[in-house]
Amino acid sequence: MTGFPLIIAFVIAIILMIVAISKFKIHPFISIMTVSLLLGLVAGIPLVNQTADDGTVTLGLANVIGQGFSGTFTSIGIVIILGALIGTILEKTGAALKLADMVIHIVGKNHPELAMELMGWVVSIPVFCDSGFVILNPIRKALVNRTGASSVAMTIGLSSGLYIAHVFIPPTPGPIAAASTMGVGDNLLLVMGLGALCSILPLIAGYFFAKYIGKKVQADDEANANDVKKTYEELVAEYGKLPGSFNAVAPILVPIILMALGSIASMAGLTGTANDILQFFGTPIIALAVGTIFAIVQLSGAGKMADFYDITNETLKTVGPILFVTAAGGVLGKVISSTDMINYITQNAALLEKIGIFFPFILAAILKTAQGSSTVAITTTAGIVAPILTVLGLGTPVRTALAVMAIGAGAMTVSHANDSYFWVVTNFGGMTPEKGYKTQTVATLILGISSMVEIFILSLFL
Repeated sequence: MTGFPLIIAFVIAIILMIVAISKFKIHPFISIMTVSLLLGLVAGIPLVNQTADDGTVTLGLANVIGQGFSGTFTSIGIVIILGALIGTILEKTGAALKLADMVIHIVGKNHPELAMELMGWVVSIPVFCDSGFVILNPIRKALVNRTGASSVAMTIGLSSGLYIAHVFIPPTPGPIAAASTMGVGDNLLLVMGLGALCSILPLIAGYFFAKYIGKKVQADDEANANDVKKTYEELVAEYGKLPGSFNAVAPILVPIILMALGSIASMAGLTGTANDILQFFGTPIIALAVGTIFAIVQLSGAGKMADFYDITNETLKTVGPILFVTAAGGVLGKVISSTDMINYITQNAALLEKIGIFFPFILAAILKTAQGSSTVAITTTAGIVAPILTVLGLGTPVRTALAVMAIGAGAMTVSHANDSYFWVVTNFGGMTPEKGYKTQTVATLILGISSMVEIFILSLFL
């Protein structure tokens, strides 16, 4: 199958995938793999390898699927595991709380909504937004009572900060997976830098919306100040003693510095042993491995090395589904690139060139709204968009990284009842589902749109 009928088949395949995931509750891995197989059959990919007269080999469908699946593990599997392991250790040792306290000291208690938002943004770089909200919720409640700020405003401020970093900044698995799938996995520093840059406008928008909605909606349970203080102190006491500032930030900061040094060495044209060492330690796998060592040292300092096995096991259980869904997205991308679709799109590229950076945003937003998971939306969209980056005018490393950001922006738009994060925010924030739609759902719409506005503006200059 070629031409426009193939495009129609692709659209139908995506619709079937969304319906299977959202309506029939079929696991994304099974849904994406099934749709990939059906699309490959309909598109006419041969069942077995075929060799042309000139010796060119066309892979059979089974081999296409195998390569798409294994390629994902080759490029990003270890990176995702190490990033998640660092996050879990930061959570278990209380370093996430220490990072939060550092933000409060910097911002001050006179701007509690901003403090909560920036706190969430920092903590969610290594920690999943769901876990981050649960970890920081006692601090949110304590600040509500200490400052007299609106509980809803503080909830949305925290939720927004967590969500923005979750979709934009590695080592969160979604952005890592998208970056690797789209060919910039070896330049995570660029992705992290753009992630931080693209966070500016949504952070501002999230802050002002939190201030606004806090005056319109009231939480159902305004916690008692004494109970909150006790809860927070008990939470800190569970860790014994929080790590020092350097120990808390080192597992995140050291990998960033190593990747920066590797990039600087490359740009400076450095040669010889020094360059080899910097390039080695600057690769994402090694940089995150060093970050993991710092996290383990932190774990040892907290006297919790006996828990290391269980922490590692818990991490692997957490990232396993992400890895397999990401690999399934890689299969879909490989199937697409093995059909005639890319040639057809290239020959009729005028429309897509006009859509450009908005195409990954729209596709990710559709997937996010339909099935709920931001990570699934990010990884699936990356697999679909990767083969057509050049057609979209996003072929350079910087513009590819911007496409990763556009996917992240779409993956925020919007959080509602099919998203676990929606229920975490509403339940811990003391809000009914109706209030959740007025606050969390509207907030994520604003975050997604404001992010895309900034990304579009950046695309005009980068």
